Amino acid sequence: MSAVPAERRVPVRLSDDPVADQIGNPVGKLAVAEPGAAPEASRWPKSFVALQVLNYRIYFGSQIVATTGLWMQRIAQDWMISQLTGSAAAVGITVACQFLPVLFFGMFGGLVADRLPKRRVLMVTQSVAASMAALLGVLAITGVVQAWHVFAIAVMLGFVTVVDNPTRQAFVSDLVGRDYIRNAVSLNSSVFQLGGLIGPAISGILIHAIGQGPSFLINSGACLLVVTLLGIMKVPSAVAAKPAQSVSIARQLSEGLGYIRRTPEVLWTIVLVTALALFGTNMPVLLTAFATNVFPGGVGGYSLFNTLVAVGSLAGALYSARRTDSPRLRFLVSALGGLGIGLILASRFGWEPLFCLTLVGIGMMSLLFMTSANSLVQMTAPHAVRGRVMSVYLLMLLGCQAIGGPIVGVVIDRIGVQSTMLLCGSIVGLAAVGAGLAMARQSKLTVSVSRSRMPLQIVHR
Repeated sequence: MSAVPAERRVPVRLSDDPVADQIGNPVGKLAVAEPGAAPEASRWPKSFVALQVLNYRIYFGSQIVATTGLWMQRIAQDWMISQLTGSAAAVGITVACQFLPVLFFGMFGGLVADRLPKRRVLMVTQSVAASMAALLGVLAITGVVQAWHVFAIAVMLGFVTVVDNPTRQAFVSDLVGRDYIRNAVSLNSSVFQLGGLIGPAISGILIHAIGQGPSFLINSGACLLVVTLLGIMKVPSAVAAKPAQSVSIARQLSEGLGYIRRTPEVLWTIVLVTALALFGTNMPVLLTAFATNVFPGGVGGYSLFNTLVAVGSLAGALYSARRTDSPRLRFLVSALGGLGIGLILASRFGWEPLFCLTLVGIGMMSLLFMTSANSLVQMTAPHAVRGRVMSVYLLMLLGCQAIGGPIVGVVIDRIGVQSTMLLCGSIVGLAAVGAGLAMARQSKLTVSVSRSRMPLQIVHR
């Protein structure tokens, strides 16, 4: 690896305790810019600065259509399985089927991202996703679809996710470089949530008018659009080249896990993400039950609830895109705690307008947490192991949903959806408090009271 020129180094002097640094200071003891173009004066507003990279503009445009199609498929799939089975647990099982492959094989997806040309990998994964969506659409239109069809296709899409997600995360990082990665992550989240605004509304109209089939076919076409735009993208040779590998697969997997274990900011982020994935990301299961049992608005109500969550998420993503400070573990703990409070409040509101307003806040806090967590991990992990590190991050974020989804669905069937949401919010909030206290204890932070004008002081011993 070539040395970084002296004028590119950006030293940041922090304390000797890494966990204390992550609670109150920017990421890393010594922040060094990665090789690549240095940030220049841009005509783009601060919130969209990553779009000055041409390849990222192409990718960004494709994702607007792709995420809209994905949200359309999600709404149609959840509502289809709910109608076929009449069970909230079945919706949770569908989530499990889609994310179980990530739980068992997620690390291998990161290895693929580090070993093979990322653009080609994405073209293959998106082509397979298009074929699966088309198959489900045909089954729905012909009226022969059964619950096991949905489960089986969800499992196949889960194997696509194993490879696609870590590759996509690392590919975006390669396109924009370290200087713009935080803005790119926030913009990606904005696009995803924009799709969450448009997709559920379109899908709800189509389902009400002609059924679920067209939503799946539209998503199939969106995936093919991504494949086409990836094919015309001019990727730099340094990004497109296949890295030379001289060590075994087991050794490479061990290197990725070893880096996480030695890096407190990454390790704690993954711990917090695990708590979120188990009990804070089960909104499809919860909202399906709310739309059928608490506020019976049918598919229209379900689409509205998802749209409101997306409104909050989009607002959170746009706010995150404007931030230029480095992500901190302290902020992650606060955002996760805010999400827990939002879930608790929503579970207690029996008046639908107030419930809907709370969904906006839930979406905002969830998105602020996830964009900051994603940025922290990507900005911390070096290029050589980024794919493997991101695969572990996504394994916990997506794979744990395979565990949490069915659990939440079964609990809803036993004690009701409002009590279940209260339980989920309480667990998420306690996890945030517990993690914050554990980090403070590990970094030997204590709170003392003095008689000065600043009565509350944090002392590092």
